[in-house]
Amino acid sequence: MTLAAVKTFMDVEHAWLAVGLAGQIAFGGRFLVQWIVSERRRESVIPEAFWYMSLVGGALLLAYAIQRRDPVFILGQAFGALVYLRNIRLLAKRKRQAAQG
Repeated sequence: MTLAAVKTFMDVEHAWLAVGLAGQIAFGGRFLVQWIVSERRRESVIPEAFWYMSLVGGALLLAYAIQRRDPVFILGQAFGALVYLRNIRLLAKRKRQAAQG
């Protein structure tokens, strides 16, 4: 393996590590958002941003899991995406209904 090949491999590995870390930050950050909103309202609330952060974080983690070829991680993240998308769709439906009266 040449030095250029090693450098390219390390660049790719670092890029995937950045994808995984970004996904984990978005995915973990959603709980911070939920906590702050709940504290402000003095009740348990799941804000809309929670679902979008879940979707973004989950998608990045799914890409990372696929790149790592980890079937357990892939299944967990792929199923979660269905839940996040369904909740986002339900929120959009509620907004449309509220706008209509």
